[in-house]
Amino acid sequence: MFMPLAEKYRPLELNEILGQDHLLSPSCILNQMFESKKFHSFILWGNPGTGKTTIAKLIKKHAEIPFVAFSAVLSGIKEVKDVMKGAEQQKRLTNEPTIIFIDEIHRFNRSQQDAFLPYVESGAIVLIGATTENPSFYVISALLSRCHVFILNQLSIENIKAILKKIIIAENVEKYYTDAAIDFIANSAGADTRKAINLLEITLANHRNQVLDEKNIEKILSVKTMLYDKKGEEHYNLISALHKSLRGSDPQAALYWLARMLESGDDPLYIVRRLIRFASEDIGLSDPNAIVQANNAKEALTFLGMPEANVHLAQAVIYLATAPKSNTVDVAIQKATQKARTTGHLPVPLHIRNAPTKLMKDAGYGADYQYDHDHENRYYYQKYFPDGMNEEEYYTPSEFGFEKEIEKRLKWWKGLREKK
Repeated sequence: MFMPLAEKYRPLELNEILGQDHLLSPSCILNQMFESKKFHSFILWGNPGTGKTTIAKLIKKHAEIPFVAFSAVLSGIKEVKDVMKGAEQQKRLTNEPTIIFIDEIHRFNRSQQDAFLPYVESGAIVLIGATTENPSFYVISALLSRCHVFILNQLSIENIKAILKKIIIAENVEKYYTDAAIDFIANSAGADTRKAINLLEITLANHRNQVLDEKNIEKILSVKTMLYDKKGEEHYNLISALHKSLRGSDPQAALYWLARMLESGDDPLYIVRRLIRFASEDIGLSDPNAIVQANNAKEALTFLGMPEANVHLAQAVIYLATAPKSNTVDVAIQKATQKARTTGHLPVPLHIRNAPTKLMKDAGYGADYQYDHDHENRYYYQKYFPDGMNEEEYYTPSEFGFEKEIEKRLKWWKGLREKK
């Protein structure tokens, strides 16, 4: 009977799982659960192919209490409730809980997750979930607080190559695979062990009794695989990496993360929106041309489209990464916003109100306002803050780039004000 290689060579014991020593060493909680055969509710969080399902299958093998597996993709609320009732009855009859394993638990909605709560609390079930998504975003807090979260590491390329070599030897086909071919398969899988084994399986079916090197392996597979989820955590991890590389003035790393996002199929408009935000948040007036460069990239993208606009995005990224950095604009608006929230009841002073009608003029709107252009140096000090509120400073220029010039101007105006 045919069995996929990923299932055929799935680890049969805990010590055969690679890359998760931080969870499976003798002193770790998960290992101790296996040793005692007493399991408590927990969630396995990790990328595809890191061993979540394998660990669940080993729990089923070693546990001495009932084990029921769900797929959150295929199971509905009725099935959930039926199993919960069965677990409750099992608990009453034997005083033993039922282990409930839920694959892709993040796909269960709030009401489905709520259905587990009373049974976890009563001890009728031991809940074990597996997810590729950050549980703090997708698992309700009441359930999450009752489950330990075990984070599975992404397997290294060396781990994946070791697994592939083991299968190749077991299948007695090592004469067909060069080291370069194994390297290519491992690197093409996006750090997903299951995907690497599946790619190996494709080459096994198509090697035609020839020695496989990188060139003909690539021809057989014709794959481009990158670890990415445009709506999941990895999306935000990559944009964070891009943003922090720009802030850290590293154009080389910034270009790499830009390329990763573009090659993975991210929306370039999303990327350019983040660049525009960065231009003011982390550069601001230290280089006023930064926002121009970011907006120019947006214009090129909307005019040319992709892939032609990739060079414009790259130009903007290089410019932003190498521009002098200052967060003074961002700090200033945050300070002003905080103050506005507590002083929003204060009226606008009469002398700086507009007075388009006679009634408003008679009420004092605009009275005694001084038009700066009529005065020496085109400047006349008058208070612009609300009556009943002291003048405050929110913006303080940095010592970098164009803000040095802004600092000179502010000092000059301050000097004129003090002479008045």
